Amino acid sequence: MKQENHKTLEEIRGEFLKKAAKGEVITQKALLEEAEKNHLSEEDEEALFDWLQSQDILIAGETDLIEEEREEAEEEAAEEEEADTPDPFLETEKKKGPSDSVRVYLKEIGEIPLLSAEEEYETAKKVAEGDKEAKDLMISANLRLVVSLAKEYVNRGLSIQDLIQEGNIGLIRAVEKFDYTKGFRFSTYATWWIRQSLVRAIADQSRDIRLPVHVTEQVMRVNRAQRQLMQELGREPSAKEIAERVDGMTEEKVIEIQKIALDPVSLETPAGEEETSTLGDMIQDTSAVDPVAYANNSVLKEQIDRLLKELPEREEKIVRMRFGLDGSGKPKTLEEVGNECNVTRERIRQIESKALRRLHMNMLKNKDYRDLKD
Repeated sequence: MKQENHKTLEEIRGEFLKKAAKGEVITQKALLEEAEKNHLSEEDEEALFDWLQSQDILIAGETDLIEEEREEAEEEAAEEEEADTPDPFLETEKKKGPSDSVRVYLKEIGEIPLLSAEEEYETAKKVAEGDKEAKDLMISANLRLVVSLAKEYVNRGLSIQDLIQEGNIGLIRAVEKFDYTKGFRFSTYATWWIRQSLVRAIADQSRDIRLPVHVTEQVMRVNRAQRQLMQELGREPSAKEIAERVDGMTEEKVIEIQKIALDPVSLETPAGEEETSTLGDMIQDTSAVDPVAYANNSVLKEQIDRLLKELPEREEKIVRMRFGLDGSGKPKTLEEVGNECNVTRERIRQIESKALRRLHMNMLKNKDYRDLKD
């Protein structure tokens, strides 16, 4: 398979600078995906984002979206006060039990008023001056933003509670690093940190075997395309169809990602209707010795050993050496046996032939040894 070429931080900066010069839209989601695709470290991701802001490059297309999400989250929280209609994204949590706690949380944050642009500016200014109350206010006023973004990552290995918690960590970091003098709305800036926190949490915690962040992002892209195509086609899409939907991904790469995405299953998983056995009990160990064959071989070795002991000592020694029955497990040549016994190889051949004839006669005389002929 063709190896992927990853861009350096400087190359990515240059590409975004050219896009900005042409007036192209740069979204935070695209920025994060570019960073993950090229295996940038967390420090490089932050450096890239900070650099774009230092160049006064507005990451457009997100602000209106985020404001819509904030309004949507506010409306949803208000609706839950009036009716007991469950939020669709909480339906997947019902079987896990704690959806009520999420509902209560949504109701609580829905009662926190949003900050206007002027209030946000003044609050951010106080945060920069070290005002703890202002920091708490900035965080609480944007908790609904975390929920609206966390919804995008439901059903990817973490519960909505965990996603909200991880998103809140990203929100706190955004509050601590926000530079109000740049003139950007805080929601635009915070979205980057929240998304980054969510993606990394999924990579670190959603699987028993951790996948690198950039691989987790690829798995998400493939799964998203697969779900979309399944709705459109009414059937399971092929790897080729998924590759055509996912930019920059070949059919072979899709197959590889689908294999990686499979969750490991414990051999201790209960199996069967009664669940009295485990999955491991039903899987054959091809490297294990068959008990019946092992028992037969043990009996055979004992019979051969008794038969050889009926030979004269010299003949027994030579036969054992010739057939690897001397404990070495390695048959020796006529010359090797001759050198060890200080006789010619021809003499060893004669003694061996005589010993084998004697063994054959003993087997015929004793019915206990007759089965050895087979």
